[in-house]
Amino acid sequence: MTQQIPSTEPELAAVRNFRDVGGMPTVDGRRVRYGVLFRSGHLAHATEDDAAFLSSLGLHTVFDFRNEADQKLEGMDVELAGVRNVNLPLSDPADGVEFWKMVRDGELDQLREILSDGKGANRMISSYRRIIKERTAEHSQVLRSLAEDSVPALMHCAAGKDRAGLSIAVTLLAVGAEREAIVADYLESNAKHRRYKVRRSGDDVATAYSPEVMELLSPLFDARVEYLTAAFETIEETWGSVDAYLEQGLGLTPEIRERLRERLLD
Repeated sequence: MTQQIPSTEPELAAVRNFRDVGGMPTVDGRRVRYGVLFRSGHLAHATEDDAAFLSSLGLHTVFDFRNEADQKLEGMDVELAGVRNVNLPLSDPADGVEFWKMVRDGELDQLREILSDGKGANRMISSYRRIIKERTAEHSQVLRSLAEDSVPALMHCAAGKDRAGLSIAVTLLAVGAEREAIVADYLESNAKHRRYKVRRSGDDVATAYSPEVMELLSPLFDARVEYLTAAFETIEETWGSVDAYLEQGLGLTPEIRERLRERLLD
């Protein structure tokens, strides 16, 4: 059963999964500062009121982790005056195009073939592991940018759950946030009003969104502890420790990490 998390965050009309990561405790008793690190789903459909709210945050940089296929499907982010937009795809647009087309357009038998018996969840776990191992340059760039001048910052992908979720988790690991708090923030993406709206084609809505179809699709659109755990395990298995991952995998010196902490922590 997916954990449903209540939230007191004000809802934006057309930006899903928005929240401030502020208040997160660190292992040395500090907290992430409010108003410096935000996360959300894509900004392509933001209303004028949504854009006005986002502009009021004083953002320096928006990190968009979507690839070309995502941007073609959803559109480009709305422009926010004075805000730098950095596009760093964390997944290859060619990777899984046919799979995601099947998710949107496939018949029930096809969905059973690609998603049943744990195949959907296994795909997500493999994706998380791959992003951690293969996207070290991108995560390094994000953390170096945050340490230099890029805050306040907003990180997003399509749903704000997976690619943005991993990037937020990596950032929080780098400043020493408590592991349980990182997981709790990640699971907030399961709140009903935060969840990505599944889009399926077909004239018969009842068939396209039947209970069995939605159950088959749920591993793709849930935030599950085992997904983030797989990312943490990949760090340990590949580099031996978080500190080694940050130093060897991402090339972060102690000086960069300290500047990052100065930027993000109270």
